[in-house]
Amino acid sequence: MREEKEEGKDGNGSDRAASPGGPSLYLVATPIGNLEDITLRALRVLKEVDLIACEDTRQTLKLLSHYGIHTRLVSYHEHNEMTKAAELVVDLEGGAKIALVTDAGMPGISDPGFRLIALAIRHHVPVIPIPGASAFLAALVASGLPTDSFRFSGFLPSKSGQRRKLLESVKESPRTQVFYEAPRRLLETLADVAEVLGSDRHVVVAREVTKLHEEFLRGRAKEILEKLKARGEVKGEITLLIAKAEEGTTASASYTITVVQRVREIMSAEKADEKEALKKVAKERGIGKSEAYREWQRGK
Repeated sequence: MREEKEEGKDGNGSDRAASPGGPSLYLVATPIGNLEDITLRALRVLKEVDLIACEDTRQTLKLLSHYGIHTRLVSYHEHNEMTKAAELVVDLEGGAKIALVTDAGMPGISDPGFRLIALAIRHHVPVIPIPGASAFLAALVASGLPTDSFRFSGFLPSKSGQRRKLLESVKESPRTQVFYEAPRRLLETLADVAEVLGSDRHVVVAREVTKLHEEFLRGRAKEILEKLKARGEVKGEITLLIAKAEEGTTASASYTITVVQRVREIMSAEKADEKEALKKVAKERGIGKSEAYREWQRGK
């Protein structure tokens, strides 16, 4: 009796796409810390492709040396991807099999990759994902926050006004919010979270996930802020998770009143002049000072 093979699999039940065949772009996830967090499939692909395009050749070389892989490397990062993406697609169209990796995690997730992926698809080059480690997913599942509905938004804006505006937009969100954040900005960001979303909002700071000093700080925004302030300097790779709005939670008073009311409130409570009060309200709400001034003039 003839043995039927499941579509897309070889006689051993393995995906045929696991090993490079014709010209293809392979998106290979690499460890986010612990070098053991890489799949057998990823290692095989990295050995068999003609070229590995990587964010930092020195970083990728550490991984390849650890596993005895000698595939040729080429640099592909945010500063050269405009030109390099086109060059790599020419190689792909010429028959090359190329693996795309970043310093850590899945290519294209807050890392270079999108431009090359989109261009390869446009030129009808097969794009094959080789899944593996991802910092935000690892942090999410270990956070203790609901995972049935969440939103990953990459890095938070570096400017306070833009960051506060984004936080205000998720204030009543029914899903867990996940962000990356630079360690040098974490205290300022947590202060914004406490002020915009409320000091009792549940947050999780996941630091150095899968690495030697892995740490999860879980609690209320104000509590975690004070704990980290006491340490002084914050180091390491950071994923910040914010719990969904609790049922029955009301927005903070500074956002439920008008700009005019808030300006007068600050002028009275803090003995501030009009200019100082307008500046503070603009910062609180993530709007420009001119916009706050127009609201103030219309409501006076």
